[in-house]
Amino acid sequence: MRVGLVNDVPMAVEVLRRIVVSRPEHEVLWIARDGTEAVRECARRPPDVVLMDLVMPGMDGVEATRRIMTDSPCPILVVTSTVAGHLSMVYEAMGHGALDAIETPTLGLAGRVDGGEALLRKMETVARLATSSAPSLAATSAPRLAADGPPLVAIGASTGGPDAVATVLRALPPGFPAALVVIQHVDRAFAPGLADWLQKQTPLGVACARDGDRLRPGHVWVAASGDHLALGGGGRLAYTAEPRSAVHRPSVDVFFASAARHASGGCGVVLTGMGRDGAQGLLALRQAGFRTFAQDAASSVIFGMPGAAIEAGAAREVLAPADIGARIATLFPVPRA
Repeated sequence: MRVGLVNDVPMAVEVLRRIVVSRPEHEVLWIARDGTEAVRECARRPPDVVLMDLVMPGMDGVEATRRIMTDSPCPILVVTSTVAGHLSMVYEAMGHGALDAIETPTLGLAGRVDGGEALLRKMETVARLATSSAPSLAATSAPRLAADGPPLVAIGASTGGPDAVATVLRALPPGFPAALVVIQHVDRAFAPGLADWLQKQTPLGVACARDGDRLRPGHVWVAASGDHLALGGGGRLAYTAEPRSAVHRPSVDVFFASAARHASGGCGVVLTGMGRDGAQGLLALRQAGFRTFAQDAASSVIFGMPGAAIEAGAAREVLAPADIGARIATLFPVPRA
């Protein structure tokens, strides 16, 4: 794996370099000391993954991520001194296309690097997600079961998703009569932060989904596990390890397929992201009578997931996120007092 390092702190650069070259299959392709240099290097020599710091002099990591994903897209993993301390910047960077985030490993006692193995695992996961073309996992022929509970708005997103999801949610008014579930490809360690960040974008209640939670109107659940979120009988949410072969965890396809069987109707939405996750699941929702949407190419950071959904004939409407939110608001008007 060819890796680009972006960091202005010499000690951090040395720690990251040691971790990368500790595996013979990895190499440091280049080192950039600020965002401007990183944008230039990505255009000249695209790496397999960029390890992007956030706080740097001149152009910071958020703006560098935006420019890289606009001009010469490649997988970006945010590596910052404190994820919690830079949470707003983390989700801004993810909104522009960063795939995940992790804290910078440190040099511990006796020269031992703390956090190196976690970074290597994260790098491998990001590279795998970026290149995955695995077939979808949804069973579109599954029989529809009796359902109860409120209508459901099911949203799936990956690269660039946080900002797109927030844009959809901002269009929905207080008292919105449907339940919402968001499947965003994000490490479970950062799902609580994503839920907190989304809560600031919407008047609706937002929380991480827990086993046994039951859908209710005007509330948003965010998948928050290394397993898959699924909808079962009685409108209850649950996590499942199956299918274990799924590259994306949580999988949009898995949740959409379960919603097609158990939800009482509603909408399915596939937003920006790499790969094809969600395409067959959205088709299952359309076949079950749901209104289905895919984000348009012009507004997508990466058009992979919505493009695959459109190609599969799963999307009834193709719109920008703000327009998707506005359409959903008209489909489920707030009851008059």
